[in-house]
Amino acid sequence: MNMLLEEGKLEVKIKNDRYFLYLPYEDQSFNGLEVQFILNWIITYQSCKDAEKNFTTFACVNPHSSCNDKKFNNNGKELSGYRCECNDGYEGNSYLRNGCTDIDECSFPEKYVCYGTCTNTMGSYSCIPDKKQIVLLETGSYMKLKLDWYCAGVIIGVSNGVGLLLLSTSLIILRRKWKKRKQKRIREKHFRQNHGLLLQQLISSREDIAERTKIFPLEEIEKATNNFDETRVLGRGGHGTVYKGILSDQRVVAIKKSKIVKKSEIDQFVNEVAILSQINHRNVVKLFGCCLETEVPLLIYEFISNGALSDHLHTSDGSSALSWETRLRIAAETAGALAYLHSAASISILHRDVKSSNILLDDHFTAKVSDFGASRFIPLDQTHIVTGIQGTFGYLDPEYYQTSQLTEKSDVYSFGVILLELLTGKKPIFSIEHENKQNLSMYFLQALKEKCYFDLVEDRVMKEGTKQELMEVIQLVAMCLKFKGSERPPMKEVEYKLQSLRRIRKNGGRHIAEGNEEIECLLSDSSYTFSDSVDQTTEGTSRIYSLEKEFMWSHYNPR
Repeated sequence: MNMLLEEGKLEVKIKNDRYFLYLPYEDQSFNGLEVQFILNWIITYQSCKDAEKNFTTFACVNPHSSCNDKKFNNNGKELSGYRCECNDGYEGNSYLRNGCTDIDECSFPEKYVCYGTCTNTMGSYSCIPDKKQIVLLETGSYMKLKLDWYCAGVIIGVSNGVGLLLLSTSLIILRRKWKKRKQKRIREKHFRQNHGLLLQQLISSREDIAERTKIFPLEEIEKATNNFDETRVLGRGGHGTVYKGILSDQRVVAIKKSKIVKKSEIDQFVNEVAILSQINHRNVVKLFGCCLETEVPLLIYEFISNGALSDHLHTSDGSSALSWETRLRIAAETAGALAYLHSAASISILHRDVKSSNILLDDHFTAKVSDFGASRFIPLDQTHIVTGIQGTFGYLDPEYYQTSQLTEKSDVYSFGVILLELLTGKKPIFSIEHENKQNLSMYFLQALKEKCYFDLVEDRVMKEGTKQELMEVIQLVAMCLKFKGSERPPMKEVEYKLQSLRRIRKNGGRHIAEGNEEIECLLSDSSYTFSDSVDQTTEGTSRIYSLEKEFMWSHYNPR
């Protein structure tokens, strides 16, 4: 009887001639019974997505039609399928190729209101307001100008506002893109200037190095340090600032951001990174990689959580928590790391800035030598290199200061000062009441000359150390602090001596009795005579390494 295409309904009438209705009180013949009902219908067993795959059987053949998935319950059973309908602005039979026709909206002004000139378009219509149109209001006998112009003004204003907003947004996006491109060009420029391609080649040439060392992009480093936030600063030194960072793989690292250096030093930096990437020693801070996309390259090291040795030795209350046994172990581990750098690596590396603040301690107080910012390397067949004088006040080798010739014995001298710090608990430059600042190494050598060496030893060390240990360490310090580098022992020998002391300690030792007024002759049975060494050292030092000169040098050559 009828079909509602878009609603999916059929109006059906069935006439059954086998059953008749007879009304005796009416004058009429027998009539066949008629049943009229409405059926819902869908195209079953397919969704729109599946049906569209086969255009031969797809029912929505009209180009202006759309497909809609439908579901029904039929006696408890769910049926799914689809139906077609004409798009907005069209009407008719969407199941015929030319069934959907355009609606002329202008022909139905009561449904499609337009106060002005109406123009029909395919699937829609346009309305241009009439400037002079006046509407007679039913509520009065006066005329009122219609608000079309007001609405048009609002539309124009909103359009202009939206246009300005879009223009501003586009400008911001374009500016950001331009800024990103500029930053990318700058990073690429820095990468080339820092010899990134060469370093990549050096690192990738060996698998073991490539696994340990990586060239990080600047974005990852900025993210790791929260864009170099001041709260992430671990410390500041003469060579730069160290930040704490967390990499994308959740490794906690220390990131060293160096100060501006000369372009001529960039070549040295590349070689140093290539060398440091080859170092694999348990007592040397591991180098994870570097970033070359900044003006001065960044170095990424493993993070050591327990601070520097100097922090534990020189406390504000003057009482260090480090036992003598721990100090002896730290000294042996540091000596081993320096010996490795001097001779065990593929090329000899001179640290050049050995000091207690560059000896880091992990959770188990294991020593880790760090900060290779001043380091230099020399081939194994050479004994020295000539460099500009650089070091830290109180640790600087006097012979290096005089000659500018850097040797491995310069590190030995600096290590002797650290050993002296462990023994005495005093800083390299310390103050005594009512006296000027004293140089610890000079003060120690003078104490040796006057045979009052135990006056400098820290009380805890005196209580925990044995006579043999203290005498041996004092002798070792004096050997390391000799003025002539050739007379100082190599780091391998220093390490061996300290390890021997640790072995002796494990076998037990006698404590120095309290109240001893004098040790008459320290190591009198040794082939080494302290008075000779002190005379040589103080004589040479008085000529070229007075405390005043060191202060002056530090003032004009800051770290």
